[in-house]
Amino acid sequence: MVWFYQNTVIFVSNYNYNSMNNIPSVDLADFLSEDKSRKEKFVNEIGKAYEEIGFVALKNHFLSDALVDELYKEVTSFFALPVETKKKYEIEGLGGQRGYISFGKEHAKGKKEGDLKEFWHFGQEPSEDANLIEEYPENVKVEELMDFNHTGMEAYRMLEKTGIYVLRALAIYIGLDEFYFDHWASNGNSILRPIHYPPITEEPKGAVRAGAHGDINLITLLMGASTGGLQVQRKDGEWIDAVPEEDELVINVGDMLERLTNNKLRSTIHRVVNPPKEEWSNPRYSIPFFMHPRSEMKLNCLEECISEDNPKQYEDITAGEFLHQRLVEIGLIKK
Repeated sequence: MVWFYQNTVIFVSNYNYNSMNNIPSVDLADFLSEDKSRKEKFVNEIGKAYEEIGFVALKNHFLSDALVDELYKEVTSFFALPVETKKKYEIEGLGGQRGYISFGKEHAKGKKEGDLKEFWHFGQEPSEDANLIEEYPENVKVEELMDFNHTGMEAYRMLEKTGIYVLRALAIYIGLDEFYFDHWASNGNSILRPIHYPPITEEPKGAVRAGAHGDINLITLLMGASTGGLQVQRKDGEWIDAVPEEDELVINVGDMLERLTNNKLRSTIHRVVNPPKEEWSNPRYSIPFFMHPRSEMKLNCLEECISEDNPKQYEDITAGEFLHQRLVEIGLIKK
Protein backbone atom coordinates (compact mmCIF):
# COMPACT_ATOMS: atom_id res chain seq x y z
CA MET A 1 0.00 0.00 0.00
CA VAL A 2 1.35 3.43 -0.92
CA TRP A 3 0.59 6.41 1.31
CA PHE A 4 1.48 9.95 0.36
CA TYR A 5 3.27 11.87 3.09
CA GLN A 6 3.67 15.60 3.68
CA ASN A 7 7.10 17.28 3.48
CA THR A 8 10.80 17.36 2.32
CA VAL A 9 13.75 19.27 0.81
CA ILE A 10 17.52 18.98 1.22
CA PHE A 11 18.81 21.28 3.96
CA VAL A 12 21.21 24.02 2.97
CA SER A 13 22.76 25.90 5.90
CA ASN A 14 22.29 29.38 4.39
CA TYR A 15 18.87 28.64 2.93
CA ASN A 16 16.45 31.52 2.35
CA TYR A 17 13.44 30.26 4.26
CA ASN A 18 11.16 32.96 2.88
CA SER A 19 11.66 31.59 -0.65
CA MET A 20 11.40 27.91 0.23
CA ASN A 21 8.57 25.85 -1.21
CA ASN A 22 8.91 22.87 1.13
CA ILE A 23 10.34 22.03 4.52
CA PRO A 24 13.93 20.91 5.28
CA SER A 25 14.84 17.22 5.41
CA VAL A 26 17.14 15.74 8.07
CA ASP A 27 18.47 12.23 8.69
CA LEU A 28 18.26 10.71 12.17
CA ALA A 29 21.02 8.24 11.17
CA ASP A 30 23.42 11.20 11.39
CA PHE A 31 22.52 11.78 15.04
CA LEU A 32 22.72 8.07 15.87
CA SER A 33 26.11 7.76 14.16
CA GLU A 34 29.29 7.38 16.21
CA ASP A 35 30.79 10.01 13.92
CA LYS A 36 30.89 13.22 16.00
CA SER A 37 30.79 15.49 12.95
CA ARG A 38 27.64 13.79 11.62
CA LYS A 39 25.94 14.14 15.00
CA GLU A 40 26.85 17.82 15.16
CA LYS A 41 25.57 18.26 11.60
CA PHE A 42 22.16 16.86 12.57
CA VAL A 43 21.95 19.02 15.71
CA ASN A 44 22.80 22.15 13.72
CA GLU A 45 20.43 21.37 10.84
CA ILE A 46 17.38 20.55 12.93
CA GLY A 47 18.02 23.42 15.35
CA LYS A 48 18.30 26.03 12.59
CA ALA A 49 15.25 24.63 10.80
CA TYR A 50 13.20 24.85 13.98
CA GLU A 51 14.32 28.44 14.52
CA GLU A 52 13.25 29.43 11.01
CA ILE A 53 10.29 27.33 9.86
CA GLY A 54 9.46 25.05 12.83
CA PHE A 55 9.07 21.94 10.63
CA VAL A 56 11.37 19.21 9.29
CA ALA A 57 10.98 15.94 7.45
CA LEU A 58 12.88 13.15 9.20
CA LYS A 59 14.20 9.98 7.58
CA ASN A 60 15.59 6.82 9.25
CA HIS A 61 13.17 6.93 12.17
CA PHE A 62 12.01 3.84 14.10
CA LEU A 63 8.70 3.18 12.31
CA SER A 64 8.78 0.34 9.79
CA ASP A 65 6.79 0.49 6.54
CA ALA A 66 4.98 -2.69 7.58
CA LEU A 67 3.85 -1.13 10.86
CA VAL A 68 2.63 2.03 9.10
CA ASP A 69 0.64 -0.02 6.59
CA GLU A 70 -0.86 -2.19 9.34
CA LEU A 71 -1.88 0.86 11.38
CA TYR A 72 -3.56 2.52 8.39
CA LYS A 73 -5.44 -0.71 7.69
CA GLU A 74 -6.77 -0.78 11.26
CA VAL A 75 -7.58 2.92 11.27
CA THR A 76 -9.53 2.85 8.00
CA SER A 77 -11.42 -0.20 9.26
CA PHE A 78 -12.40 1.61 12.46
CA PHE A 79 -13.65 4.76 10.75
CA ALA A 80 -15.66 2.61 8.30
CA LEU A 81 -17.72 1.25 11.21
CA PRO A 82 -21.31 2.54 11.57
CA VAL A 83 -21.64 5.86 13.39
CA GLU A 84 -23.64 4.27 16.21
CA THR A 85 -20.82 1.75 16.75
CA LYS A 86 -18.15 4.44 16.88
CA LYS A 87 -20.27 6.57 19.20
CA LYS A 88 -20.18 3.93 21.93
CA TYR A 89 -16.44 4.62 22.20
CA GLU A 90 -16.96 8.36 22.81
CA ILE A 91 -16.56 8.48 26.57
CA GLU A 92 -18.21 11.35 28.44
CA GLY A 93 -16.15 13.19 31.05
CA LEU A 94 -12.69 12.47 29.56
CA GLY A 95 -12.39 15.71 27.59
CA GLY A 96 -11.51 13.69 24.52
CA GLN A 97 -8.35 12.29 26.11
CA ARG A 98 -9.07 8.70 25.05
CA GLY A 99 -11.22 6.90 22.53
CA TYR A 100 -13.43 8.37 19.81
CA ILE A 101 -14.13 12.07 19.16
CA SER A 102 -16.97 12.57 16.71
CA PHE A 103 -17.17 14.77 13.64
CA GLY A 104 -16.94 18.54 14.17
CA LYS A 105 -16.27 18.42 17.94
CA GLU A 106 -12.86 20.16 17.80
CA HIS A 107 -12.14 23.60 16.38
CA ALA A 108 -9.03 25.73 16.00
CA LYS A 109 -8.34 28.31 18.71
CA GLY A 110 -10.40 31.43 17.99
CA LYS A 111 -12.80 29.69 15.59
CA LYS A 112 -16.41 28.65 16.17
CA GLU A 113 -16.77 26.30 13.21
CA GLY A 114 -15.86 22.69 14.01
CA ASP A 115 -13.14 21.08 11.92
CA LEU A 116 -14.31 18.64 9.24
CA LYS A 117 -12.88 15.56 10.93
CA GLU A 118 -13.41 12.73 13.41
CA PHE A 119 -10.57 11.09 15.29
CA TRP A 120 -9.37 8.59 17.89
CA HIS A 121 -6.96 8.99 20.81
CA PHE A 122 -4.47 6.41 22.04
CA GLY A 123 -2.79 7.53 25.26
CA GLN A 124 0.18 6.65 27.43
CA GLU A 125 0.38 3.27 29.14
CA PRO A 126 3.11 4.11 31.70
CA SER A 127 5.76 1.73 32.93
CA GLU A 128 5.43 0.34 36.46
CA ASP A 129 8.32 2.48 37.74
CA ALA A 130 7.05 5.72 36.16
CA ASN A 131 6.34 7.41 39.55
CA LEU A 132 3.73 9.71 38.02
CA ILE A 133 1.93 12.32 40.11
CA GLU A 134 -1.15 12.01 37.88
CA GLU A 135 -3.19 9.03 36.78
CA TYR A 136 -3.76 8.70 33.03
CA PRO A 137 -7.13 7.44 31.77
CA GLU A 138 -7.07 3.89 30.43
CA ASN A 139 -7.15 3.38 26.69
CA VAL A 140 -10.50 2.47 25.21
CA LYS A 141 -10.63 -1.03 23.69
CA VAL A 142 -12.32 -1.55 20.33
CA GLU A 143 -14.22 -4.83 20.44
CA GLU A 144 -14.88 -5.09 16.71
CA LEU A 145 -11.20 -4.99 15.61
CA MET A 146 -8.89 -7.47 17.36
CA ASP A 147 -5.60 -5.82 16.31
CA PHE A 148 -6.62 -2.15 16.51
CA ASN A 149 -5.33 -1.37 20.00
CA HIS A 150 -2.20 -3.53 19.79
CA THR A 151 -1.13 -2.00 16.47
CA GLY A 152 -1.88 1.52 17.68
CA MET A 153 0.23 1.14 20.81
CA GLU A 154 3.11 -0.46 18.88
CA ALA A 155 3.22 2.62 16.64
CA TYR A 156 2.89 4.83 19.75
CA ARG A 157 6.09 3.33 21.22
CA MET A 158 8.12 3.74 18.02
CA LEU A 159 7.02 7.36 17.64
CA GLU A 160 7.78 8.08 21.29
CA LYS A 161 11.28 6.59 20.85
CA THR A 162 11.89 8.71 17.75
CA GLY A 163 10.66 11.83 19.54
CA ILE A 164 13.01 11.34 22.48
CA TYR A 165 16.02 11.29 20.13
CA VAL A 166 14.81 14.47 18.43
CA LEU A 167 14.48 16.14 21.84
CA ARG A 168 18.01 15.02 22.72
CA ALA A 169 19.33 16.79 19.63
CA LEU A 170 17.37 19.93 20.51
CA ALA A 171 18.65 19.86 24.09
CA ILE A 172 22.21 19.96 22.75
CA TYR A 173 21.31 22.76 20.34
CA ILE A 174 19.79 24.86 23.14
CA GLY A 175 22.82 24.30 25.39
CA LEU A 176 21.27 21.84 27.84
CA ASP A 177 22.40 18.38 28.88
CA GLU A 178 21.61 15.94 26.06
CA PHE A 179 19.23 13.94 28.24
CA TYR A 180 17.40 16.93 29.74
CA PHE A 181 14.03 15.91 28.25
CA ASP A 182 14.29 12.14 28.82
CA HIS A 183 12.58 12.03 32.22
CA TRP A 184 9.83 14.45 31.22
CA ALA A 185 9.01 12.86 27.85
CA SER A 186 9.28 9.21 28.95
CA ASN A 187 5.89 8.19 30.36
CA GLY A 188 4.63 11.64 29.37
CA ASN A 189 1.02 12.48 28.54
CA SER A 190 1.51 11.92 24.80
CA ILE A 191 -1.34 11.19 22.37
CA LEU A 192 -1.48 9.24 19.11
CA ARG A 193 -4.35 10.59 17.02
CA PRO A 194 -5.59 8.77 13.90
CA ILE A 195 -7.77 11.28 12.01
CA HIS A 196 -10.42 10.74 9.37
CA TYR A 197 -11.51 13.64 7.17
CA PRO A 198 -14.67 12.28 5.47
CA PRO A 199 -15.68 13.20 1.91
CA ILE A 200 -17.14 16.71 1.68
CA THR A 201 -20.78 16.46 0.62
CA GLU A 202 -21.84 20.13 0.59
CA GLU A 203 -20.27 23.57 0.50
CA PRO A 204 -18.55 24.07 3.90
CA LYS A 205 -19.80 27.16 5.73
CA GLY A 206 -16.48 28.61 6.86
CA ALA A 207 -15.12 25.23 7.95
CA VAL A 208 -11.96 23.50 6.76
CA ARG A 209 -10.53 20.08 7.46
CA ALA A 210 -8.26 21.59 10.12
CA GLY A 211 -8.18 25.33 10.80
CA ALA A 212 -4.93 27.28 11.08
CA HIS A 213 -3.36 26.45 14.43
CA GLY A 214 -0.21 25.76 16.40
CA ASP A 215 0.11 22.46 18.25
CA ILE A 216 -0.11 22.46 22.05
CA ASN A 217 2.66 19.99 22.90
CA LEU A 218 6.48 19.78 22.79
CA ILE A 219 6.81 18.27 19.31
CA THR A 220 4.44 16.56 16.87
CA LEU A 221 5.45 13.58 14.74
CA LEU A 222 3.27 13.01 11.68
CA MET A 223 3.60 9.72 9.84
CA GLY A 224 1.68 10.81 6.77
CA ALA A 225 -1.66 11.18 5.10
CA SER A 226 -3.60 9.47 2.36
CA THR A 227 -3.90 12.72 0.37
CA GLY A 228 -2.35 16.18 0.48
CA GLY A 229 -3.70 19.28 2.18
CA LEU A 230 -1.18 20.09 4.91
CA GLN A 231 0.15 23.63 4.59
CA VAL A 232 2.76 25.49 6.68
CA GLN A 233 2.99 29.26 7.11
CA ARG A 234 6.39 30.85 6.47
CA LYS A 235 7.63 33.85 8.45
CA ASP A 236 6.59 36.15 5.58
CA GLY A 237 2.99 34.92 5.92
CA GLU A 238 2.95 32.80 2.76
CA TRP A 239 1.48 29.29 2.92
CA ILE A 240 3.48 26.42 1.43
CA ASP A 241 2.39 22.84 0.78
CA ALA A 242 4.20 20.28 2.93
CA VAL A 243 5.09 17.21 0.85
CA PRO A 244 7.67 14.76 2.28
CA GLU A 245 9.11 11.60 0.84
CA GLU A 246 7.25 8.38 1.61
CA ASP A 247 9.87 7.22 4.13
CA GLU A 248 9.90 10.46 6.14
CA LEU A 249 8.08 11.66 9.25
CA VAL A 250 7.05 15.29 9.47
CA ILE A 251 8.08 16.70 12.87
CA ASN A 252 7.19 20.18 14.10
CA VAL A 253 7.65 22.29 17.21
CA GLY A 254 4.63 22.75 19.48
CA ASP A 255 3.62 25.67 21.69
CA MET A 256 5.08 24.10 24.85
CA LEU A 257 8.57 23.94 23.35
CA GLU A 258 8.26 27.43 21.87
CA ARG A 259 7.29 28.73 25.31
CA LEU A 260 10.06 26.78 27.08
CA THR A 261 12.69 28.16 24.66
CA ASN A 262 11.33 31.72 24.91
CA ASN A 263 10.47 31.74 21.17
CA LYS A 264 13.90 30.51 20.08
CA LEU A 265 12.27 27.45 18.47
CA ARG A 266 9.11 28.21 16.48
CA SER A 267 5.69 26.65 16.79
CA THR A 268 4.64 27.32 13.22
CA ILE A 269 1.01 27.88 12.25
CA HIS A 270 -0.27 25.15 9.93
CA ARG A 271 -3.58 23.93 8.53
CA VAL A 272 -5.26 21.25 6.43
CA VAL A 273 -7.12 22.89 3.56
CA ASN A 274 -10.15 21.53 1.76
CA PRO A 275 -9.36 19.87 -1.57
CA PRO A 276 -10.54 21.20 -4.95
CA LYS A 277 -14.24 20.57 -5.49
CA GLU A 278 -13.58 17.75 -7.95
CA GLU A 279 -11.79 15.89 -5.12
CA TRP A 280 -14.45 16.38 -2.44
CA SER A 281 -15.47 12.74 -2.70
CA ASN A 282 -12.02 11.58 -1.51
CA PRO A 283 -11.58 10.96 2.24
CA ARG A 284 -8.30 11.84 3.95
CA TYR A 285 -6.52 9.97 6.75
CA SER A 286 -3.66 11.30 8.86
CA ILE A 287 -1.94 10.07 12.04
CA PRO A 288 -0.06 12.61 14.21
CA PHE A 289 1.68 11.79 17.49
CA PHE A 290 1.51 14.69 19.94
CA MET A 291 4.46 14.38 22.32
CA HIS A 292 3.54 15.79 25.71
CA PRO A 293 5.69 15.81 28.86
CA ARG A 294 4.60 14.83 32.34
CA SER A 295 2.11 17.37 33.66
CA GLU A 296 4.43 18.64 36.41
CA MET A 297 7.15 19.71 33.95
CA LYS A 298 7.75 23.44 34.26
CA LEU A 299 7.49 25.40 31.02
CA ASN A 300 9.26 28.40 32.54
CA CYS A 301 11.46 30.07 29.93
CA LEU A 302 14.93 28.53 30.02
CA GLU A 303 17.75 30.79 31.17
CA GLU A 304 19.75 29.65 28.13
CA CYS A 305 17.10 31.29 25.92
CA ILE A 306 16.78 34.61 27.76
CA SER A 307 19.00 37.55 26.88
CA GLU A 308 19.02 41.33 26.71
CA ASP A 309 17.88 41.09 23.08
CA ASN A 310 15.29 38.42 23.89
CA PRO A 311 13.86 39.07 27.37
CA LYS A 312 11.49 36.60 29.02
CA GLN A 313 8.26 36.45 27.01
CA TYR A 314 5.99 34.23 29.13
CA GLU A 315 4.71 33.80 32.66
CA ASP A 316 5.69 30.63 34.54
CA ILE A 317 3.34 27.66 34.08
CA THR A 318 3.39 23.85 34.20
CA ALA A 319 2.67 21.62 31.22
CA GLY A 320 -0.50 20.34 32.88
CA GLU A 321 -1.85 23.84 33.50
CA PHE A 322 -1.03 24.92 29.96
CA LEU A 323 -2.68 21.84 28.45
CA HIS A 324 -5.89 22.46 30.39
CA GLN A 325 -6.03 26.06 29.18
CA ARG A 326 -5.64 25.03 25.55
CA LEU A 327 -8.16 22.17 25.69
CA VAL A 328 -10.74 24.70 26.89
CA GLU A 329 -9.80 27.06 24.05
CA ILE A 330 -10.27 24.41 21.33
CA GLY A 331 -13.56 23.13 22.74
CA LEU A 332 -12.62 19.65 23.97
CA ILE A 333 -13.31 20.44 27.63
CA LYS A 334 -15.47 23.03 29.34
CA LYS A 335 -14.19 25.55 31.89
